[in-house]
Amino acid sequence: MEFEVNKVYNGFKLIEKRKIEEINSTALLFLHEKSGARLYKLSNYDDNKVFSIGFRTPPYDDTGLPHILEHSVLCGSRKFPTKEPFVELLKGSLNTFLNAFTFSDKTMYPFASRNEKDFFNLMDVYMDAALYPNIYKYPEILMQEGWHYELNDKNEDMTYKGVVYNEMQGAFSSAESILIRRIQQYLFPDSPYKNESGGDPDYIPNLTQEKFIEFHKKYYHPSNSYIYLYGDGDTLKELEFLNEKYLKDFERIEVDSRINEQKPFDAMKEVSLEYPITPNEEEKDKTFLSLSFVTGKSTDAQNYLAMNILEHLLLETPAAPLKRALIEANIGKDVFGQFDSSIMQPVFTIVVKNSNIEMKEKFKEVVFDTLRKLVKEGIDKELIEASINKREFEIREADEEGLPKGLLFDVKLMDSWLYDENPSMHLEYGKTLSKIKENVKTDYFEKLIEEYLLNNTHSLLLSLVPKKGLAEKKAEDIKRKLSDIKKSMSEDEIENIISQTKALKKRQEEPDSKEDLEKLPLLSIKDINPKAEVLPIEERALDEVKVLFHPIFTNEIAYINLLFNTGAVPYELLPYAALLSDVLGKIDTEKYSYSELSKKINLSTGGIYFGVEVYQGKGNIDEFYPQLIVKSKALCDKIPNLIELIGQIVGKSKFDDKKRLKEIIQEIKSRSEIRISQSGHLISSMRLFSYFSKSGAYVEKLYGLSYYKFLSDIEKNYDNRADEIISNLKKTADIIFNKDNLIISVTTEENDYSVFEKNSGELLKYIGNRKYNPVNYEFDLEAKNEGLLTPGNVQYVAKGYNFMKEGYGYTGRIQVLRTILSGDYLWNRVRVQGGAYGCFMRIDRTGNLAFVSYRDPNLKETLSVYNSVFEYLKNFDADEREMTKYIIGTIGKLDYPLTPAGKGERADINYITHLTQEDLQRERDEVLDTTVEDIRSFDRLLFDVMKHEYICVLGSEVKIKENKDIFKDIINVFE
Repeated sequence: MEFEVNKVYNGFKLIEKRKIEEINSTALLFLHEKSGARLYKLSNYDDNKVFSIGFRTPPYDDTGLPHILEHSVLCGSRKFPTKEPFVELLKGSLNTFLNAFTFSDKTMYPFASRNEKDFFNLMDVYMDAALYPNIYKYPEILMQEGWHYELNDKNEDMTYKGVVYNEMQGAFSSAESILIRRIQQYLFPDSPYKNESGGDPDYIPNLTQEKFIEFHKKYYHPSNSYIYLYGDGDTLKELEFLNEKYLKDFERIEVDSRINEQKPFDAMKEVSLEYPITPNEEEKDKTFLSLSFVTGKSTDAQNYLAMNILEHLLLETPAAPLKRALIEANIGKDVFGQFDSSIMQPVFTIVVKNSNIEMKEKFKEVVFDTLRKLVKEGIDKELIEASINKREFEIREADEEGLPKGLLFDVKLMDSWLYDENPSMHLEYGKTLSKIKENVKTDYFEKLIEEYLLNNTHSLLLSLVPKKGLAEKKAEDIKRKLSDIKKSMSEDEIENIISQTKALKKRQEEPDSKEDLEKLPLLSIKDINPKAEVLPIEERALDEVKVLFHPIFTNEIAYINLLFNTGAVPYELLPYAALLSDVLGKIDTEKYSYSELSKKINLSTGGIYFGVEVYQGKGNIDEFYPQLIVKSKALCDKIPNLIELIGQIVGKSKFDDKKRLKEIIQEIKSRSEIRISQSGHLISSMRLFSYFSKSGAYVEKLYGLSYYKFLSDIEKNYDNRADEIISNLKKTADIIFNKDNLIISVTTEENDYSVFEKNSGELLKYIGNRKYNPVNYEFDLEAKNEGLLTPGNVQYVAKGYNFMKEGYGYTGRIQVLRTILSGDYLWNRVRVQGGAYGCFMRIDRTGNLAFVSYRDPNLKETLSVYNSVFEYLKNFDADEREMTKYIIGTIGKLDYPLTPAGKGERADINYITHLTQEDLQRERDEVLDTTVEDIRSFDRLLFDVMKHEYICVLGSEVKIKENKDIFKDIINVFE
């Protein structure tokens, strides 16, 4: 229907209506007259509908109140009183996204679903959770999700426990996280931004139930809300639902949640802080140096976009002049930037990693000298155009892995809407981008540098210096503090803590009543499409090279991927396959210097990326398909440019520049350290798989801890081994880049395929004709059972084995088992009762299975939970409604909506691994037919997997050494 401005629809007055051409949507801005709720609808033809309710939530202090509340409101509500309706939805909904986010100044509760009935079910639960949470009735919710004193017996030591407490212990274990958090703290000393909305573990235990409730009462009112709807849903029906079910029951009030602007500093501030490293690490080359600048306001649309482009231009590519200057001055081994536009006053940050504190003044000098030189001599206009093109391609594509397009738009519009400005400001980027493009030939970007970087006193020079023993001292301080607190308590107070601990455990262990569970809305099996999606794929050929064509509407973008089988690379060169993928595109080719190459890529394409992948087979334990993949995308009229650039990189890269190669290796090692710190669950489970699986061992050598150790070794001994490294890279490239082991994948529309076909000869002339001779890899498979030491305060505990080695086969029903164990047994025992941030079951079609925890305060206790899983399954029971929920949740994960590029890539994987449509349909049928008896029957499988005692734990040095008896080897991760 046609909506008219100033008319009222189900209590919502339409304030503004506009067509946003850039995202092909009609935007409707409403105000709910009775409650004061704001609502923004982006109406379009996207069936992946998105909803979010958000609140402006400036933090009072560092207790993490907004973050803990974000967790807690999802722990039961007025209409849905189960202890964790959020988890029930994760287990039993067709959602394509379901989560909640805490930002520095706002809290958002978004979800997405393609099913209308599911969409309204989820909206009901989320609205009730936000407005009527059970936090008022159960203080145990704050204890569980935030923090509490844990004491089971008056003679034992008292400890801190809580999901957010442990999550933030993990976050504050990462130097990069500490750096970014402290930058905001010191730049905004008179603003809510000085406070840690996520929570600082040192201060989380100061949060009281009274402050907790007060915060919800103040900020979680519709008058302080920002409701968002996106997609092809019936807008009138959505408004009616929100009004009738919720908003009509609230009166409009004044909520003071304004964020005061920080006054600029008179001079740059300088701060030096410490961060923990393990006692065995070297302190040399471990300092972070950063310069940060507050750059206007996020409600200045042109400045918002221009500064984003400037950050890319100066710091994000091999051609970036500020990055180059810092690397060449040997200030540090890695340089990166960040433009944080998700706060009212955006921050532009320059970071040098793996430096030393003695370089601080030189760092500052090189930054400002380089910027002054750029202003005086002018920035390379091609470089500016390349960065603009890169950002424009990203904005237009709006494709971020794991996030629905509608959610990305929601986050972006909050960058102006939250600060009482036009919500569509950053979505209607067309005119803003045109103005910026018009200014390319002027000194526009040079003036931005002058105003916001060179002459900006609202800035901070922050150094983060490594210190051995800091984590151990912190652990001891906490232990001592808790001991002192306990000593100061009376007998009655101690008994009260014991009673509270028991009450919490009782609540956690008691199952929800059937009556409460049935209050949660649920789809039926009839709401599910019984047919597995058919992904378009056509097998073609060009000059005897196989082409997989995926005819899909891509809005005139061509996605061209080259998949080279790396199975002929000798065992001793395997890490070089990964190194090769990390180096390509960053070194000179015969035709271009690496700086020119970077400019050309960003000018003509949406990006060219390189990576190693290992695709698992189906049913054969030792079958896997290793690939080096060249991923690329460009507008169809730029296909000739794209192909020429790919050809140059793949066929004509020059590996001989020793200085440049060393710079790249240092950067790759630095990024690997960040990945290990932030994704310990992936590192520990990858390492675990390498103990008992050929494919797991192969993967681990290419991007697990083994690859990091390889990088550390070649960086440390680079000067003596440079010729050997160069020779091995050349050998590896010669083996990989050949037509005989190549498949080309093209995803675009049929009429654009001819453009690729016409230019394909230009690509193939760069690729060799060497015969593909696969290697039969032999790996040393054994239960190494390692403890991997890091300076963190939490663990990532992995245990598993291959169930096919025990005689079991893969079935779709094991996917339902994963849903049940991840969302029920592991969630309750490891997260809810154990205090970890998360715990998952990982599985693949070759039988590899693992349980792995995330930011876990425990170790042996978690392994005990894993060992008892067979007992849970032996006694597993669920009524028809519960089984339906588990099945729907499993199908929801199988049916995650894919982008056009994603559909092409998924179809490629299925083709390479010989996974047929019949296989996919059989798996789906098995999921849909799963019974309680099927789940119970997995008890033996899990018993047989767990009895092998294959474990790997990455985490705290203190905790691992306390439990050293369970490890065969203890390894320092960082050196």
